[in-house]
Amino acid sequence: MVFSKKILIVEDEIMISDFIFKMLNNSGFTNVKVANNSEDALFTINNFKPEILLLDINVEGKDSGIELAKQKNIEANVIYITAQNDNATIQKAIATNPITYLTKPLKKTDLLAAIQLANFKTKTQSILIKDGFEEIKLSLDDLLFIKSDGNYIDIYTNTKKISIRESLEKFYEKLDENQFLRIHRSIIINQNKITKKTATSVFIYTTELPISRNYKKNIEM
Repeated sequence: MVFSKKILIVEDEIMISDFIFKMLNNSGFTNVKVANNSEDALFTINNFKPEILLLDINVEGKDSGIELAKQKNIEANVIYITAQNDNATIQKAIATNPITYLTKPLKKTDLLAAIQLANFKTKTQSILIKDGFEEIKLSLDDLLFIKSDGNYIDIYTNTKKISIRESLEKFYEKLDENQFLRIHRSIIINQNKITKKTATSVFIYTTELPISRNYKKNIEM
């Protein structure tokens, strides 16, 4: 069977990249390219437009694999390849919303399973925000609700709260209006995360958020 999915391997160890290339080729993936450093990777990403990115976390070049995955123009599903499994590296990788990560030495069954997962998982829309001195690519599916607090907004995700200096109106422009609803002049919610509705409020899990009269029409009861 032949698969037309566009795959880019970003790996600076040529023996490993050749091994992955041949493994994929022998499994029916014929639309595969290789980049051996981050500069070549960026060039190939812009021209080849891969759908799946097999990305070495410590790839040689100006940018690390994690920095590459943060690039705004990358729409591919990311599968990390790494020899590291320390918690700090893993947490940085998780922040870029990869499909999964594989540890070296690679096993064919693990690689093909990860690619199959990427095939069936639609790339989640994401936005890039600053959390302190770090830029994070935030999956919109991880976002629960946003509250305005003066000149700042508090972004509540599945795992933490992030405060950034931006108006609620400007941030709302970045969101999918079919997924996110304004229920109050200072509150936007991810309607996919609603667990309960009342006449005057909604619950996002255990958090109760008020619905103002002006925005009540946005919520179907």
